[in-house]
Amino acid sequence: MDATLIRQLVWLDYRLALLFIVLIPFGLLGWAFRSGSEAIKRSLLLYGRVTSLVLITIYLAIGSLAIAFISGIIAEILIVFALWFWQDLNEDIEASPKKLKPVYLGWRWATTIYCFLSIGLRLLFANCAFVKPEQLSDICKIWFEPPLSFSRVFHNGVPVENLAFMGAVGGIIYTLYFFFFVVFSLPKTGRVAFRD
Repeated sequence: MDATLIRQLVWLDYRLALLFIVLIPFGLLGWAFRSGSEAIKRSLLLYGRVTSLVLITIYLAIGSLAIAFISGIIAEILIVFALWFWQDLNEDIEASPKKLKPVYLGWRWATTIYCFLSIGLRLLFANCAFVKPEQLSDICKIWFEPPLSFSRVFHNGVPVENLAFMGAVGGIIYTLYFFFFVVFSLPKTGRVAFRD
């Protein structure tokens, strides 16, 4: 593939992620709080926990750590699971306010489609995760451009090594929490997000 096309696709992917994974759910969460929709509010709060892996991935990518390719794919897979997995929330969402429910469901479907397309794009470059940092091709390095731009805007003057370290620590904490959830919590609760 041409490097210019890849750069355009990577930047488009990050812009769509900002829209579908951050901005729209943040707006929906505010709407859910105002309208008193408990099911959508709880769904979005659970979703927020899962999407923290996206932020961790960005910090790993700021440091040009190849593990960011894998964590990005895992983050999007977990996002899809977070949107559809919880049986009790899916049933309760059916009783949500009539104005909020179709917007939420439309966003959920759009985000699911976006995540599958993004996963497909990222899988084309998954081999970048298994290359030593000094051997990364120019094509692989394109994936680090948007996170580096993010760091210049929000962390100007902070060494990228420090930001990558924060991402690595966050990744370790996230992995431990996820392991605890899968091994201890999930077998007890199953597909029920909240027990009365």
